[in-house]
This record gives sequence, C-alpha cells and structure tokens, in this order.
Amino acid sequence: MNEILKLRDLVYQKTGMYFPEEKRYYFETRFLRRMQVLDIPSYTDYYQYLTGQNGDRDEFNLLMNELTINETSFFRNRPQFTALKDLVLPEIARVKQEKGQKTLKIWSAGCSSGEELYTIAMLVDEVSETFFKDWRIEIVGTDISKRVLQMAKRGQYKEYVIRNMPEEYRNRYIVPVKDGYEIKEELRRHVRLSHMNLCDDMAMIFLKGYDIIMCRNVLIYFDLDSKKRVIQHIFNSLAVGGYLFIGYSESLYGINDRFKLIQYPGGMVYQKVAHI
Repeated sequence: MNEILKLRDLVYQKTGMYFPEEKRYYFETRFLRRMQVLDIPSYTDYYQYLTGQNGDRDEFNLLMNELTINETSFFRNRPQFTALKDLVLPEIARVKQEKGQKTLKIWSAGCSSGEELYTIAMLVDEVSETFFKDWRIEIVGTDISKRVLQMAKRGQYKEYVIRNMPEEYRNRYIVPVKDGYEIKEELRRHVRLSHMNLCDDMAMIFLKGYDIIMCRNVLIYFDLDSKKRVIQHIFNSLAVGGYLFIGYSESLYGINDRFKLIQYPGGMVYQKVAHI
C-alpha cells in the first residue's frame, strides 16, 4: 500500500476522520508539515514514529491540529442561534419546570477555538434570569485538537472573528485587549473544556443526559460508517426530549432515523423523543 495512504488510514482508524483520494493534496501537505518539523525523511518513517512500540500520542495530537479545519466565528449561522434562544431554551425550561427539574446541560461537540461555545454561553446567560434562575447549568466544549482548546481557554479573538456579534453582546460580554478582544472572565468560568475524540467509544459512554448538543460542521470529516457511529453516540448522550443542532448544510438522512425533525424559520433541529 502507498505509505501516505497508510498514514491516512491510521488517522481513520484512530479518529473516524476520513480523507478521500481527491483530497490527497490536502492531507499530504499536512503530513509533510509535521515530518519537516521532526526532520523525518519519509512517510514510512513517520508511520513508524506514530505506531512504534510506544506510539507518540503527543505527535498524533499535533498531527490532528494540522488536519482539522477550524474556521468559525461568533453567531455563525444566526438562525440556529435565534432558534436556540427563542424556541429551544424556553421549551426546555417549560418542560423541566413541569417535572420539578432545575438542571440544564449543553455540549458543543467540535467546539474548535470556542466561538460557538461562548455564543451559547452568552445566550444562556441572557435568558437565565427569565428561565434558569437558580438552576445548575453545565456548558461543555470538546474538540479533538488540543491547540484550539487552548485558544478557547484563553478566550481571545481578533476583530474579524467577532464580526457577526451583535453590538449588545459586544458591550456585555467582551473587553478590548491588545490585538483584539477577550471574553469576560465571568462568562469564561461558566464553561468547561475537554479533549475528546467523538469516535472513542469508551470516553463517549460517560457523556449522558444533555439537553442540547451542537455538533455543527463536524460530520464533514467522516465517512458514512463513522457518521453513523458518531451520531449514535450523540443520540445516546442526549436526554429524552433533548435537541441536536448540526451544520446548516448537513443532514441525518441515511445516517440515523431515530430523531424527530423540527423545522424553524431558516433551518431545522433534531429532537430525541421517546418514540417516533
């Protein structure tokens, strides 16, 4: 087998992320970047470096930093966040209050450098006095790239990244710093960040009872089998009645038929119900 394809398949085996042959230039250049840093002359040697007796886990994480695209911004695909604030959060509050429950759990799966995660935190904070006063709120962000998780932890962003953020949110939740802006500390301390491989079966079994999961523009990295695996994990992680947001151009058609599809102005969201 072509050695570069062995490397590509190693990534697939470990993460479920699949890069087809037509993207060869993309993954080839990413492998070469890491090989040049390490002064490794061949794909065979790099494969051995990653798969040797001890296997360099740190290097594999650095390779994942190269392979993942982390282009994002605050309030990206605005209709989804409008639906989250105006439809989904109030409905969750209503249902849980009827049951005497006062917990809210939200997971941003593939949170990248934190823009989506902090957008969620802003919206929850904005409506908390109305719907979630004295509730226990958990907002978690995970990603396979440790580099972007460190960026999310710092919470510092350039002007271009916050371009879609409405003025009222800028005034309330960010402060100017050198070369950009920073999420206020009181908002940052309300989120938790964790390294996570969505195809890690053992790790995923501990993520349970989420009311909302956002997994947007993540499925593009997976082939059909891996998509089914990841979405089944997410289904298991959602509480009954919980909601799943995926990317604007993504669909669960042919992947998982156990969700109820709900339309809203400008988009759709999937809900886990007891029976369909």
